[in-house]
Amino acid sequence: MKPAPFKYIAASSLDHALALKAEHGDEARFLAGGQSLIPAMNFRLARPSVLIDINGLRELAGVEHSEGAEIRVGALTRYQSLERDSRFLRDCPLFADALPHIAHPQIRNRGTIGGNLSHADPASELPAIAVAMQARMRIKSARGKREVAASEFFQGLLTTDIQSDEMLLEIALPAPTARTGTCFMEVARRRGDFALAGVAAIVTVDDHGRCSQARLALCGVGDGPVDASDAASSLVGQQRSGEAIEAVAAEVQDMIEPSGNVHATPGYQRHIAGVLTERALGAAFERAHDAA
Repeated sequence: MKPAPFKYIAASSLDHALALKAEHGDEARFLAGGQSLIPAMNFRLARPSVLIDINGLRELAGVEHSEGAEIRVGALTRYQSLERDSRFLRDCPLFADALPHIAHPQIRNRGTIGGNLSHADPASELPAIAVAMQARMRIKSARGKREVAASEFFQGLLTTDIQSDEMLLEIALPAPTARTGTCFMEVARRRGDFALAGVAAIVTVDDHGRCSQARLALCGVGDGPVDASDAASSLVGQQRSGEAIEAVAAEVQDMIEPSGNVHATPGYQRHIAGVLTERALGAAFERAHDAA
């Protein structure tokens, strides 16, 4: 298949890109890595009449660390750059776990974090990580800027809070906290395939090894990333306990509504989600103790 006819425009600046988006609205799409957009266009699942190429906007790429505050990741930052940034992976170890699961090296060389999050594929790893980490999504249009919590940014299957004239500009991640352990795990048919189910877990412990905060998010088992942090909150105040973690996993299995697909039934996805929840929380607890 070949894409439907479209007009190509290379944006010369961020203001130029936003002005074009304001002019063309939903008929225009931003082209960054293109690893999801171009295949969709080739199958004519997406038919934008205008492609706005933003690859030249280098100010949208890169990672900025603010001591004790936040980590800012530009939307045009490619997976490959994050994989090679040792400081970023040290401060955001969930990404260190998850990035190798994303597709294949050729795709990670081109794909961008902003494109991934804006595409909002429910089986993708990064939306679940953004929700688990309580990331803030910074969005801009010709009208101005705004900020949205990741939990509110993802609104359903391939749907986000980005409006027709807006662009995801950067992602703000909280700075790492002491005595915190994280873990991301997933099950896929083959390495690089979309996850049948995936779990991102964050556990912080106090001086006595008791859980003081727990965050949990899943991918692949709903219309978007599933925030299961309410279920994980039952761990607060407890030492690491197999029974307590099993109870969280059971609650997660009850709350999710996987749709199933040609590779897995809803029941199998629910089972896998429970198993991964137990393993990821257990590993996050262990890493939190090691970091204490």
